[in-house]
Amino acid sequence: MNLLQFLGAVELGMIFALVALGVYLSFRVLDFPDLTSDGSFPMGAAIAATMIVAGINPWLATFVAFFGGTLAGLVTAYLNVRFGILSLLASILTMTALYSINLRIMGRPNIAMLYEETIFTPFETLIGDHLTAVLLFAFLMVFIISFLIYKLLQSQFGLGIRATGANPIMAQAQGVRTKAMILFGIALSNGIIALAGALFAQSQGFADVNMGVGTIIIGLASVIIGEVLLPPRLVILSIIGCIIGSVLYRLAVAFALNADFMKPSDLNLMTALIVAFAMILPQLKQKTAAKIRKS
Repeated sequence: MNLLQFLGAVELGMIFALVALGVYLSFRVLDFPDLTSDGSFPMGAAIAATMIVAGINPWLATFVAFFGGTLAGLVTAYLNVRFGILSLLASILTMTALYSINLRIMGRPNIAMLYEETIFTPFETLIGDHLTAVLLFAFLMVFIISFLIYKLLQSQFGLGIRATGANPIMAQAQGVRTKAMILFGIALSNGIIALAGALFAQSQGFADVNMGVGTIIIGLASVIIGEVLLPPRLVILSIIGCIIGSVLYRLAVAFALNADFMKPSDLNLMTALIVAFAMILPQLKQKTAAKIRKS
């Protein structure tokens, strides 16, 4: 792997760190299995690309993409809290509907914006290199979003969200409006994931209706790898673990695809193996520690 490939993997890792943070909010904080991300990620890309090609300011396009993701999350959460549809099924229904909605937004399966002004353009002009500009901007964006999530989860309102995920019955007994917490949390989660989709589309120069396939797996892999490296005893450790896990996941994929025995078509296989290894590793560590104590 050369330096360009390494930096490219880190760049993608930083962008997909936002996906990991969104997945962390839904799966870990709220304990809400949510597959909407496979639809909200390309939705963010579709909205941003369509608006930018139409000549709209890329900052406004990126904000609207975030807002679109929150609406997708709200639909999933509303189906769950209002009609009692299982969270997994509700998210599958929304994800399925978003495929058609994304096609409607773009008007075609994909949009190219290679020569359009994007949110990264001012940074490219200042730095003089696209890859470095995207990497630095993505790092800044991840830092800001991570800080805001940390502050949110440490606040009184955030404690209500965490209580809803830990024990909804007890939280409701303590006066926490658990339904409102689920609506807000899942909306925020998918808004952040859609934001990642918008940034990804602008960094790569295109948006495609199928670009969200496997997004939830990537997010889960990043979260699990982060938890293996940094046991989530504190919220800040969990957030940092998501970021590190996302970058390491992308680096692992890049190293694997550069190996002689791997082909680009093996990406899904590689993803499955990384996730499986990350989930098995804690058990191996526990068994090893138990054997050491016995000896």
